[in-house]
Amino acid sequence: MAAIHESSATQRGAWGGSVPGRRRIQRNRLEGHQRLFNDYFADPPVYPDYIFRRRFRMKRGPYLRIVEAVEDRDPWFLQRRNATGELGLSALQKVTAAFRMLAYDAPADSLDECLRLGESTIIESMMRFVRAVVEVFGDEYLRSPNEEDTARLIATNERRGFPGMLGSIDCMHWRWKNCPTAWSGSFTGHVNSPTIILEAVASQDLWIWHAFFGMPGSLNDINVLHRSHLLDNLAAGVAPQVWYYSKHSNFMQKAQKRRDELQ
Repeated sequence: MAAIHESSATQRGAWGGSVPGRRRIQRNRLEGHQRLFNDYFADPPVYPDYIFRRRFRMKRGPYLRIVEAVEDRDPWFLQRRNATGELGLSALQKVTAAFRMLAYDAPADSLDECLRLGESTIIESMMRFVRAVVEVFGDEYLRSPNEEDTARLIATNERRGFPGMLGSIDCMHWRWKNCPTAWSGSFTGHVNSPTIILEAVASQDLWIWHAFFGMPGSLNDINVLHRSHLLDNLAAGVAPQVWYYSKHSNFMQKAQKRRDELQ
């Protein structure tokens, strides 16, 4: 009888969690939400605004706006009760998990201790969060600059001492941990491990208005620029008109005169 009971308990434990084969862990989700709320969102919070800005990479106001927008877009983020009447995870817990993975490149299971989420739930939160952000904010923020944006960028950079500059372009390497062995050679560059390159252009207010992702890490910045679509409109002659001039040449006066005529 003891053997039968032990076998039955083993079988029940194997299917006790959300993923087959994993034991269910009593994480006390409400405690995780309450601790997160008290630390950053209570009045007053445990940690002040400057620590929130440093840890979440943005101010509290925009962060709560994103949480609310994602919650309205995808009902999965809503806090609900399960079949036993127990409250589930809150939107703050799920969105914060996605933010921490994006901001700190943290593995999913490392966030369990502070947020009380399982690894599979955090991964799903990440995928749903990214999809919801693209759907909600894509038309406004994930786009190339129009003529009005171009004029504003030129004027802003001119005041900062960089006349004619639209933004700063750079490439960064994302490590590809699970890169197939057959591809590791073409994806390995100066980082000495397989990477994927992200090319981006940003303005001084951190508006990233160009992103090109997916090139092998063995390429350099010039190779990536040749393949990206950043200069397609300029090459086709449909880009907004921009005046470039130098402070140390007589072209400055000519450009200013031409600009006055256009105005």
